[in-house]
Amino acid sequence: MSYDRKVALDFFSSAGQPTSIPKGEVIFAEHETARRLFTKKRAKIYLLLDGEVDLLHGQKPIGVVKMGEIFGELAAITDAPRSATAVAKTDCRVIALDDRELKSALEKHPGFALMMMSMMIGKMRDTIAQLNAADALTLGQNLEESASFDPERLQDLVRGLASDPPTFYPQGRPIMGEGSKAALMYVVVSGKVAISIGGKVVERLGPGGAFGEAALVDQSSRMASAVAETDCELQSITRPAFLQLVKSTPDFAFGLLASLAERLRFLTDRLPG
Repeated sequence: MSYDRKVALDFFSSAGQPTSIPKGEVIFAEHETARRLFTKKRAKIYLLLDGEVDLLHGQKPIGVVKMGEIFGELAAITDAPRSATAVAKTDCRVIALDDRELKSALEKHPGFALMMMSMMIGKMRDTIAQLNAADALTLGQNLEESASFDPERLQDLVRGLASDPPTFYPQGRPIMGEGSKAALMYVVVSGKVAISIGGKVVERLGPGGAFGEAALVDQSSRMASAVAETDCELQSITRPAFLQLVKSTPDFAFGLLASLAERLRFLTDRLPG
C-alpha cells in the first residue's frame, strides 16, 4: 500500500488539531526522550501540513520533510530516544499526535496502520540492502529476547481468527526462509525463535513475539529466516485473519507498528557513517 496523503490527513485530523510552528524552532531534539507517565512530555508523530522541516543528525543534514509527509514516527511509536533533530526550515503548520491520540485515531482509521506498516517495511528492505552491500549487518552485543504483545492478550485476540491451532516446532527446525514466498505470519506461544538476515541472528523472540508480518503486508518475499531456538509452539495467522485483526483491534495494530519500528531502528543504527 503506497503512501496516500489524504489517508494521512484524515487520520491525523480525527484525533488532533493544526498547530503553527515558526521558522527556526526546534520541534524535537536528537536523543530527546519522553516518559509517558508524564503527560506533558509525550513523544509525538507529526504530519506536516505546510512548510518544510530539516532533519539533522548531530549537525549534519540528513533530510527534508515536505508538505504532506509524516515524521517523528519511530520515537512516538516505540518510546525510544529521538534519532534526529527536527527544525522548522520555514514557517510550518503541523498536526501532532501522542501515543494515546495515535491509538484513538487507529480505532477510526485502521487502514492507516497498514499504510504505515508498508512504509516501514519498504524502509527496512532498503536498509537491509544497504547493510548487505556494505557487509555491515552485525549482531548487537546485548541482543535480548523481545515480545510485541502480552502473550495472554494475544492469544485472546487470535482465538477464533486463526485457521489452525498452535503448531509444535522442535528445537532447530526451520520455520521460514529468507526470500521465500509468504502465506502466514506467526506468534510465539511458548519457547524461543531466532530471526536471521543473511545468516546472522538479528532478533530473538519469546512468548508474545510476532514475526513474518512484513511479507503479509506487502505480499512479497520474506526478509528474514526463522528457526526454533528451543522447542516452541507457534500460532500461525493467515493474511485475511491478519487484516481483520488490524482493522478490528487497535492494540494489535499498534503492537505491530511498534515491532516494525523497533526492527527498523535496529537496522538503521547499523548503517555505516
